[in-house]
Amino acid sequence: MKFPWLAWGVLLHTALAHAGEAPPAGMPTALQAESLRAQILPRHYTTLANELPARVERIHVQEGGRFKAGEPLVSLDCAIQRAQLEKARAALTAAEKVSSVNAKLAEMKTMGGLEVVTSAAEAAKARAEVNLMQVTIAKCTLSAPFSGRVAEQKVREHQYLQAGQPLLDILDDNTLEIEFIVPSRWVKWLKPGMEFTLHVDETGDAHAAKVTRIGARVDPVSQSLKVTGGLVKPMPGLLAGMSGRVAFAQPAGTP
Repeated sequence: MKFPWLAWGVLLHTALAHAGEAPPAGMPTALQAESLRAQILPRHYTTLANELPARVERIHVQEGGRFKAGEPLVSLDCAIQRAQLEKARAALTAAEKVSSVNAKLAEMKTMGGLEVVTSAAEAAKARAEVNLMQVTIAKCTLSAPFSGRVAEQKVREHQYLQAGQPLLDILDDNTLEIEFIVPSRWVKWLKPGMEFTLHVDETGDAHAAKVTRIGARVDPVSQSLKVTGGLVKPMPGLLAGMSGRVAFAQPAGTP
């Protein structure tokens, strides 16, 4: 799923522009407003796609709508698959009857062992066919893997779909993250749990946040490092895709 994140080039430019300033005693002073750019991302987001070629019967949650984990999001028209399931069940019933009769005849020594084994195998084959159709029909309803909102609706009701076609972009806006990049030499002092302030462009508000994860590798060309942070407390007014600037306050006692 694609979101309108800021280009990495912009983030690199702004972060490295500040990198030329020498931080006192290994720790930078409060960063300037233009020094670090950040984006707000959902921790969980994905694109739902159908596994069956079928027609969209109903879209239960429209674009922008909220849903809870496990709720149906899209229902497909699977009348043909349900008919095939009924056919498979009927074949299973017949195969089990034949297998049962053959087993009783074998006990009375009037049926050979080969016929008994063959009929039992046919029953097992019919049972597997029923299981296959049940699994197939379960895919006729796409349920939410987590609670959140529909970010983008890619298809319409009554539209015929090919297998693997994207249906909905969904995201969890209950847990938002802040992503930005810093000069790689900051790894000397930047640690998980360190607090900073996020100034959101769209709202003009400042929010307390802290570093949650630091990237596992440094980009050797730009000498930059990706950092992920989280809000200290949830802020309902924030949306995924918003951007802003990050400021680290100088700790007490730092010259």
